[in-house]
Amino acid sequence: MGSFYTNTTLRGPEQAQVLEALNQMKRTAYVSATVDKLTVVYDEASDIQDVDALQGVTADLSRRLACAALAVLNHDDDVLAYWLYEGGKLVDSYNSTPSYFEALLDEESMQPEGGDAAVICRAFGAGERVADVQTILSTPQAGDGGYIFANDRHSNLVDALGLSDLAVGVGYTYISMGNLPFDMTKGDFTHVG
Repeated sequence: MGSFYTNTTLRGPEQAQVLEALNQMKRTAYVSATVDKLTVVYDEASDIQDVDALQGVTADLSRRLACAALAVLNHDDDVLAYWLYEGGKLVDSYNSTPSYFEALLDEESMQPEGGDAAVICRAFGAGERVADVQTILSTPQAGDGGYIFANDRHSNLVDALGLSDLAVGVGYTYISMGNLPFDMTKGDFTHVG
C-alpha cells in the first residue's frame, strides 16, 4: 500500500501567524516551524483525503494571511494533486492521474492534467525552474519513463520549487502516530485545536 497524506505549504507568514489563523478558524492541525518563509500545515479534517476540506482550509489561510498556499494530496502513491491559491483565489490546479478512479486505465488515460509551471514557479519564487517543473508535471504517472510513486513526483516538485521537505510524505495522521520520514519527530511540529 502506498502513502496517503494531505498538507498545505504557505509562503510568507510566520508560524505564529499561521497558528493564530488556524485558532480563529477553529481547525485542528499540526504546523511546522517556518523556514525560509515557508510553513507547512497538516489539517486533520483534510487528511482523510477530503478534497473539499483541503481546498477550504487552504483558500481560507491564503485569504487571511494574504499569501501563496499550495494544497497537496497524495492518494495511495498513485495520484498527486495540488491546488494553488493566492489571496484566497484558486490560480492553478493539477492532477497526475485524473482518470484514476475510472474502471479502465490505459497509457493515454494516465496523462497528467493541469498544472501551469510558470504560475507555480512565480508563486514560490522559482522562476528559473519553469522548465524543470514543467517536466515534473507532464511526466506520466506510469509507463516507460513515468513516475511509479506519486511521492517521488512530490519530492521532485518540492526540490524544484525550493519548498520544505517537511511536506513530502507527511500528513496529520502520520504525525499523530509518529510515523515520520527521515529524522523527524512529533516534537518538530506544533499542534493547534
